[in-house]
Amino acid sequence: MTDGWLLVAPVLLPLLGAVAALILRRHVAVLAAGNVAVSAALLALSILLFVRASESRSVPAIVFGNWPAGMGISFTAALPGVALVVVTALVALAAALYALVDVGPRRRRAGYDALTLALIGAVNGAFLTHDLFNLYVWFELALIAALGLLTIDRKPAQIDGAIRYASFAMLAATFILLGVGIIYGITGTLDIGAASAALAHRPPSFASAVAAALLLGGFALKAGLFPFHLWLPASYHTGPTAAVAVFAGLLTKMGFYSLLIVLAGVFGIGTGGLGAAQLVPLLGWIAAATMIVCVAGALAQTDMRRILSYHVVAQVGYMMAGLALATSDGIAAAVFYMIHSIIVQANLFLGAGLIRRTSGSWDLTRAGGMVRTNPLFAAVLAVPLLSLAGIPPLSGFWAKFIVIRESLDAGMAWLGGIAIIAGFMTIVSVSVFWSDACWKEPHGRSVRRVPLAGLVAMSILSAATLAIGLMPQWLWIVARLSAQAIGALSGGAP
Repeated sequence: MTDGWLLVAPVLLPLLGAVAALILRRHVAVLAAGNVAVSAALLALSILLFVRASESRSVPAIVFGNWPAGMGISFTAALPGVALVVVTALVALAAALYALVDVGPRRRRAGYDALTLALIGAVNGAFLTHDLFNLYVWFELALIAALGLLTIDRKPAQIDGAIRYASFAMLAATFILLGVGIIYGITGTLDIGAASAALAHRPPSFASAVAAALLLGGFALKAGLFPFHLWLPASYHTGPTAAVAVFAGLLTKMGFYSLLIVLAGVFGIGTGGLGAAQLVPLLGWIAAATMIVCVAGALAQTDMRRILSYHVVAQVGYMMAGLALATSDGIAAAVFYMIHSIIVQANLFLGAGLIRRTSGSWDLTRAGGMVRTNPLFAAVLAVPLLSLAGIPPLSGFWAKFIVIRESLDAGMAWLGGIAIIAGFMTIVSVSVFWSDACWKEPHGRSVRRVPLAGLVAMSILSAATLAIGLMPQWLWIVARLSAQAIGALSGGAP
């Protein structure tokens, strides 16, 4: 397979799978098997693309239709996007396996498989694209697919959640589109590298400040950062568990990845670029508030989906802390945290879904007994829970350790202190979750067995978390190379 085809495969394969799923929507068994097969093939191709990009001296890139760079749709297999494509495929495979026991014939006939594959294709498109307008387009395609999944049962709670999600998403899209338009007006290009190089040679202006503010606001809304975090816990609890696991793992990180590329790549945060002195203090306070407020929100909940939704946003706060340090290693810390968090958050939602399946309720106060009735599941669930809490030697420990260490090195000890406080609060929240779901007796109610497909799906993600925790150095190397690649954007290199 040529580099060009391999580069577009992570987008083309799931989109073609979505079309096939629509055509075959009455054949439920074929849909279920096809979703797993497409996800497995996507993982294999994504790993091949990552290896090819790592071995190549020049980063594979393509501009469709032979348009000039900055005008046509462009893709590049640069870090960190190509690494995130691999993690996306891993989450997609786990979700497809989990869906074998979570998604019934009615939901599959209603388009579950087509919508999920379209969502994965859109996420990969955002990670691989190299121009700002297409970044916006992939977000909108992901929004359409996500809204379809949130309302697939047409229940009032789902419609309510979808309205909240769509309202904030459209507001964010407006901000992003206006910001992209202003950057095009200033630089005359939509290419991320070319726009960055053009801005680097211009003095700060009112127009560039407005563009940065609009893009910060738009992508902060997408990522759920404080004070825009409330829409997420109000929306994520309404969809099918397998789909919500994909949302939790990928959608907020898609927003943060875009924020990272725009602020660090285009505006040069981390390399002393345009407006860095004005933006960095604001980013630090957003990160601190996101970590503390969202963990406190999780402590106040008993619904497992809402607890985990608040933690999804709180973890984005740690990533924002890395970006706010405005150093190359701070950006590398953000990338490390993003990859760890995608895997852990998706896995936790799968685990919550299995607890609900065995206990009959999403309420933690009605759960219990998992250690006695499903000891293997309890062991598999312990991995993402302990990783979320930052217990060594799991991936969450290294992710938090790196963010705190880089905070001290960057002279922002206060931000590292906030991260430590939020970490202790997370440990309390995780302890309550574990105690209620696993140790506590279920008060005379019977607890059913966990289905094998769900356990296999969780085991794949738990194994990835363990691998990162036991061998963090390779991911740290990828993260540092990613930070260098983002920093190089200011030179206009694709």
